[in-house]
Amino acid sequence: MPFDAVAATLGATPYQVALSDGRHGWTGDTPSAGDSGPDPHAQLLAALGTCTAITVKMYAERKGWPLTDVQVALRYGDDHRDGDAKIERQVALTGELDGEQRERLLQIANACPIHKLLSGEIQITTALA
Repeated sequence: MPFDAVAATLGATPYQVALSDGRHGWTGDTPSAGDSGPDPHAQLLAALGTCTAITVKMYAERKGWPLTDVQVALRYGDDHRDGDAKIERQVALTGELDGEQRERLLQIANACPIHKLLSGEIQITTALA
């Protein structure tokens, strides 16, 4: 399996899915399936949070800015519906940064690849294997 592919396999436990990217394995499910892993909605938020934190940190390092920690909190908006997603994201930056650096890092948060992916038009092609 290519590195950028993820396999999702539904096993014997109802609604519990084994996930693998060929190098890492994890579980996804629903609370009714034993709650052994995050549900799909939480995994999507986790992808955005991970990408945001890494992108901001990488940019600050390239600039030599004193960013010591990035914390990203995400949740679906109260009026969220599947097909009409509203995601709220808060980014906390720790370090001796001035206001201009903080503003720039907030802009960089919006430039993370997962943010771009989720903000653009997404086309999904589905075929039987």
